[in-house]
Amino acid sequence: MNMNTKSAHLMLHTMNPKESLAFFSDEDALVPPSDQVSPANRSEARQLPQLLDSKVVNLLAGFVMASLWGLFAYRHILAFQNSGEWAYLVISASEMLSAALFIFRSAPVTVSKDPLDWFFAVVGTFLPLLSIPASWGVLPVAKNLMVLGLFLQIFGLLSLNRSYALVAAKRTIKTKGMYRFVRHPLYASYLVLLTGYILSNTTWWNLLLFLMSLGFLFVRLVREEKHLAVDPVYAEYAKRVRFRVIPYVF
Repeated sequence: MNMNTKSAHLMLHTMNPKESLAFFSDEDALVPPSDQVSPANRSEARQLPQLLDSKVVNLLAGFVMASLWGLFAYRHILAFQNSGEWAYLVISASEMLSAALFIFRSAPVTVSKDPLDWFFAVVGTFLPLLSIPASWGVLPVAKNLMVLGLFLQIFGLLSLNRSYALVAAKRTIKTKGMYRFVRHPLYASYLVLLTGYILSNTTWWNLLLFLMSLGFLFVRLVREEKHLAVDPVYAEYAKRVRFRVIPYVF
């Protein structure tokens, strides 16, 4: 037995049982004291919020978003001109409405600085904009769902007013209008719109985007509610309105 082993045994014999358990606990080892965190790590932790608040970053993000929205609208207006299908104008109007609300949104009280929230919000918002009009669909009549989705979106936006956001953020907690029935009426409208689109514009590419968009939508919903749940007003609202997207289902 070497000296280090003898020292360890001596320490354990002189400890009471609680101290002995604490000796084997790795909790303190996993969470270093704040004064032991390197300046470089503290600097990196501060850089992300500063980067997200940067005017240059926000202008660049706005430019990219506007470009994608514009490209999507251009493709579908051309598809309308070539086919006469009014559903393409419906989906274009839907996305341009979202763009307008994004531009004129109100300032948030709080906004998430979690990189994952930003990733899921930005990618989830713009995945559907990569959809391409198709000449065939498994259920062409489903274009009527797109009209229903557009009306749901308009009513949802009227209920939300300027509290529109992409990233998880707290503005004024909305409880009236469509928010009396589900907690996320805009996501409900997106679900209807996207379902109508894939059924009437069926390609493998559009199907992939549809499935990915649904996955991102679900993750965004969960993460947004996690951000808002710390507000007592929202917590009380969530108790009154049980369903997130589909009444009596989910």
